[in-house]
Order: sequence, then structure tokens, then C-alpha cells
Amino acid sequence: DFGAIELNEAFAAQAIACVRELKCDMDKTNVLGSGISIGHPIGCSGARIVLTLMGQMLRSELSLGLASLCIGGGQGMAMVLEIDD
Repeated sequence: DFGAIELNEAFAAQAIACVRELKCDMDKTNVLGSGISIGHPIGCSGARIVLTLMGQMLRSELSLGLASLCIGGGQGMAMVLEIDD
């Protein structure tokens, strides 16, 4: 079970669709904000997402996190981060 989920989105409708389809726990999803509120800079939104997730995991002592990234043209990718003590 993921302790934190960083779900990238440029549009709220896309984020809602992903949350519903993946059945994400909203208490664990984008708890520090999201791409709409924090920003999703072209060319480095992946770095922003991964570093936001890593920081949250370290501060909250979580071992498993999920980062997702939308890519132009309807593509996407995801990464599972694990912090091993």
C-alpha cells in the first residue's frame, strides 16, 4: 500500500479521472498540493513530482510512494519509490 501518491495533472478533469480509475486514497494523494497549485514546469515536471514525493516520504517516514506523470499526446508513466532503511 502506498504511503503517498504524487499524481501529476495539468487539468483538474484529468486528475479526477485518474483518481477514480485508480481508486486513490485522497488522504494520501497530492497532500502538499498538485501540478495546478504548485506548478508543472515544461521539461522538469517529472523532477518536481519525484522530489516533492521524496521529501514527503522522508518527512513522514513512509517507505513506499507512487509518482505519475502525464506526457503530451495522451501518454503517461509512473514510478514507484521505495525508501529502504
